[in-house]
Amino acid sequence: MPKKAMAKQVAPKLKGKTSSKAKPAAKASEKPVKLVPKPLAHEMMKRLQKLYPDADCELNFDSPYQLLTAVILSAQTTDVQVNKVTGKLFSRFPTAKSLAEGSIDEIKEIIKPTGYFNAKAQSIQNCAQQLVLRFGGKVPNTLEELTTLPGVGRKTANVVLGVEFGQRGWTVDTHVQRLSKRLGLTKNADPYKIELDLIKLFPDEDWSNLSITIIWHGRRMCFARNPDCPACPLNDICPSSMV
Repeated sequence: MPKKAMAKQVAPKLKGKTSSKAKPAAKASEKPVKLVPKPLAHEMMKRLQKLYPDADCELNFDSPYQLLTAVILSAQTTDVQVNKVTGKLFSRFPTAKSLAEGSIDEIKEIIKPTGYFNAKAQSIQNCAQQLVLRFGGKVPNTLEELTTLPGVGRKTANVVLGVEFGQRGWTVDTHVQRLSKRLGLTKNADPYKIELDLIKLFPDEDWSNLSITIIWHGRRMCFARNPDCPACPLNDICPSSMV
């Protein structure tokens, strides 16, 4: 996903000994969590799937191209915010060809509310141009081909493959990264390593559905700050429960 480049700030060197106060204590939520055994991980997912039986992608789209574009736009913002702009965007540019040939300034103006609009506009238009040039305007249905497109990493590709093409794949977004560590499903921070850990834990499951289920829980109950542990159905088995 494109991210706005930020200038690095170099902290001035301090002379003498560094005060112990310069290193704040880690928050309780940052403490490492022990990995849970596979049966307990499966029990957690069973309860979450019961809590969210209708978990599904919350982006609005009418075609694979529109889904791919919406997912790229969802970087550093919410699905709700993306849905507010894609109605107009897809009305003006309903196909990859129309977006590829569209005015970049008009695209920027439409998607501006999603943030990082300069980079995102270039990314979705470059992606659309590559779809036209290399795939006849159609979205490819393999991870290898999708990840060659501008603005498309494994996370974006797995969303499209799972939601639109019914293929299994873990969508390791910020919610899945956070909850998989909080629930003791992984100790890794790298999205790809987390994906591999989750594949080992749930080898025979619908990874796309599990991803969306975890994402729903992260959005609705297991918040980054002040998670609603008392209301959570996992509070008696979650290694991070504050109940």
